[in-house]
Amino acid sequence: MLAGMTDSVDRIALDLPDGRVLDVQVSGPADGVPFVWHHGTPGCSHQEATHQRVLHGHGLRLVTYTRAGAAGSTRKPGRAVADIAADVAAIADHLGAAKILTGGGSGGGPHALATAAGLPDRVLAALAVCCVMPYVGQEADFLDGMGADNVEEFTLALQGEEALRPFCERERPGIIDADAAGIIQTLDSLLPDVDRAVLTGEIGEDIIRNVQGGVEVLDGWIDDDLAFTKDWGFDLDRVAVPTYLWQGAEDLMVPFHHGEWLAAHVPAVVPHLVEGEGHLSILVGAFDRMVEELLPHLPS
Repeated sequence: MLAGMTDSVDRIALDLPDGRVLDVQVSGPADGVPFVWHHGTPGCSHQEATHQRVLHGHGLRLVTYTRAGAAGSTRKPGRAVADIAADVAAIADHLGAAKILTGGGSGGGPHALATAAGLPDRVLAALAVCCVMPYVGQEADFLDGMGADNVEEFTLALQGEEALRPFCERERPGIIDADAAGIIQTLDSLLPDVDRAVLTGEIGEDIIRNVQGGVEVLDGWIDDDLAFTKDWGFDLDRVAVPTYLWQGAEDLMVPFHHGEWLAAHVPAVVPHLVEGEGHLSILVGAFDRMVEELLPHLPS
């Protein structure tokens, strides 16, 4: 059992059909439907204790993974957001799961939508929290409302890996060994007061550990940003499964208008555009309600 976790966790170095290895963690009841969670950017497979408690309490298995290029998962240079569907299919095959739920926060949101679009016969329902909208086609508005650090990061991503990597290398030391106060200082331009307030105790420790795991090796962070700023590789109108969208109005990482745009462009979406919530606080405060919305889609 890992410190801060509520249940035993199986860690798997999953061999993928294309020869890569994917770092995967699984916890919860063996007979539960898997809930595949896509971490933010940067992030990793670390399982947050609050997510475990909620999902296990509803009889679901929590499945997390580290995206290609971050520590434990082989890099896939030039990957598109859509490519994640094949990795999730391999995870589901390994678990013997015909059906899954999926969700993602922040940079994980587009990957949750890609999973829903790419695996319509396996995904029962999808959850996207503070999800960035596509850049292609929305170039003029994409950066509006983002904190200064994100504006710089995405501006560099548009110039390519050679321009972006020095930014990530510069930011890494302020993240890798930081406590909550250090993370707040590093992410100062991206954290409204409502988000600063949740970076305490067990919840804050889990959030920080996830981000720190995502910067041990920088390729995953870099490749996420590059993937977000090019064509995602799928059309949003292919997201035909029930989809639930949550977005906070105080978010400085993924601005509110991203959620509004997605609410208007994802078919059959149920949007929750919430006043007074930020990028972190909405997930912390409403995760149980988010999961409860998915439960009616489980097989009887």
